[in-house]
Amino acid sequence: MNIKPLFDRIVVKPVECADKTESGLFLPSSAKEKPQSAQVIAVGPGGMVDGKEVTMQIKVGDVVLFNKYSGSDFKLDGEEVTILRQSDVLAIIEK
Repeated sequence: MNIKPLFDRIVVKPVECADKTESGLFLPSSAKEKPQSAQVIAVGPGGMVDGKEVTMQIKVGDVVLFNKYSGSDFKLDGEEVTILRQSDVLAIIEK
């Protein structure tokens, strides 16, 4: 997969969510929520966005938390990806 986002946009791939609850109940796919954490697979160059200079603080490989209903979902080479702006990212998860 080769994708190059523009300006302050990033491309993320959802992190797999659990198939069962902590108590051991299995969840059907209809009961699962849209994941809010994802791994960054591509980052735009930043630059001038809406008249302001944007420096990218996110890099490829980061795992990030983002707003639940932000971004646009696409299928790319059979995989679900989301394209969103850096400003939609709430936090970088460090392990």
